Amino acid sequence: MTAQTPTRPDPAVIPFEKRRFRAAALHYLDGRPAYAAGLIDRLVQLTKLGADGRVLDLGCGPGQLAIALAPHAGEVVAVDPEPEMLRIAAENAAAAGRRIRFVEGSSADLGPELGRFHLAVMGRSFHWMDRPRTLERLDGLIEPGGAVALLRTRNPDLPENAWSPVFDEVVERYAADDPARRQRKSPGWLRHEAILLTSPFSHVEFIAVLERRQRPLERFIDRALSLSSTSAAKIGDRTADLAAELRTALAPFAVDGMIDEVVESGATIAWRPAG
Repeated sequence: MTAQTPTRPDPAVIPFEKRRFRAAALHYLDGRPAYAAGLIDRLVQLTKLGADGRVLDLGCGPGQLAIALAPHAGEVVAVDPEPEMLRIAAENAAAAGRRIRFVEGSSADLGPELGRFHLAVMGRSFHWMDRPRTLERLDGLIEPGGAVALLRTRNPDLPENAWSPVFDEVVERYAADDPARRQRKSPGWLRHEAILLTSPFSHVEFIAVLERRQRPLERFIDRALSLSSTSAAKIGDRTADLAAELRTALAPFAVDGMIDEVVESGATIAWRPAG
């Protein structure tokens, strides 16, 4: 009998880790920058999302995108594998008066029972999925003329963001032991655009909105703790040390406890090729 060669893990796919965001969920909304309202409006316009359109928010987290898109759609289905994220999202949706269907699951659970959608959005979540396989599954769910959109925020290299490299240096030291973060930041990691261009959704456009904002210094502690690689569950008894180091490192950038930042809210939108 011939021995089978063990299947090697795909270096482009981060292994699924159940409950990875359980501790991060508590800090997510306070720490992560909100998506610009102007970006949401432009996304709705470009994808021609209408009042009868259905939206899938895949990896919805605490519901930022699902809640923002609900007024523009007929129905929003929000999916996430972390129960704590779904609990927070449901509370926020109820407080905002938005009716959203929340489903516990991952990209591996996508199937026809969810129905067809005009738009599928993923905010800061696509890199946690088997990206090619997820797009294949979405090809069976997105209606003709529909789109997939990947949303993110970042702090571009501008004078107002002089604090950002200092923040990143502290976070990187505490995240150094996380294999998933090392994998995603390795030279061989493919950008999302490369995955999209070889997928059924290979017509790709990018839009962005820049905004000046102010945030309390303490919210940057939440930002670090909202990262799964530096969540309290991941770094354990070093959590207080991380918070203290960030307060000291960011203090020179704060005025009356507030830090200026420029946030770029961006969306990569992908359609099937015309014709």
